[in-house]
Order: sequence, then structure tokens, then C-alpha cells
Amino acid sequence: DVQLVESGGGSVQAGGTLRLSCAPSTISFDNRCLAWFRQVPGKEREAVAIISNDGTSTAYADAVKGRFTVSRDNYKNTLYLQMNSLKPGDTAIYYCAARGNNCVPARIRPRTDFGFWGQGTQVTVS
Repeated sequence: DVQLVESGGGSVQAGGTLRLSCAPSTISFDNRCLAWFRQVPGKEREAVAIISNDGTSTAYADAVKGRFTVSRDNYKNTLYLQMNSLKPGDTAIYYCAARGNNCVPARIRPRTDFGFWGQGTQVTVS
């Protein structure tokens, strides 16, 4: 049962941009902490960006600080990840995630803190 649905992945050259989106299919984003994770084969799924329920608090992994921006539109019930200055090392499957309550202040959290997941969208940077 897919709970979240990601879109916007694709292939891009180094230095390019992509914008990922995520919308819920079976839950609401109301009052939930949301996050983007990414995973490459053979490695652990790692948090990329996290955002509080009202969008006022965000946190980023060191590898993406200054290049990625997480945001949410609570009216549209949608989560976004704007990715600029992409590097080959950003190649991964990107997942959106939600947890059962809020996170203020936002901080990088392990995947076990999140109970709702999408199926992922591939991002390839060459």
C-alpha cells in the first residue's frame, strides 16, 4: 500500500537542477515532520533534508547544504526538494518520508524515525 508518491526524478548533467515533489496517497501531511532520504545500492538510506510541520525549521545533510532546499505547501499537501548544482555523487534513489508527529527544531534523523514512505524516484547525475 503506497503511502507517499514521489515525482520529478530523472537524468541531468553535473551542475544541473531538478525539483522533486511528494504527495500523500493514503495519509495527510497535517502536523507531520517530513523528510527526503536517498539511497545508493549497497549503502544505508541517508537523510538529505528534513522540515517541520509549518516549514519554519529545516535541517540538511552536510553533503547538500547550500545546494538543496526543502519546502512544503500545506495547502497543496505537497513536499518539495529543489536540487541545484547537482554532482555525480548525488546519484541515488530519492525517497520522501513522513513521521507521526512534528519535529521542532528540525534535525537530521535516522530512517527508523519515519513510518511512512514512498517508493522512490531515481536521480542520475552524469
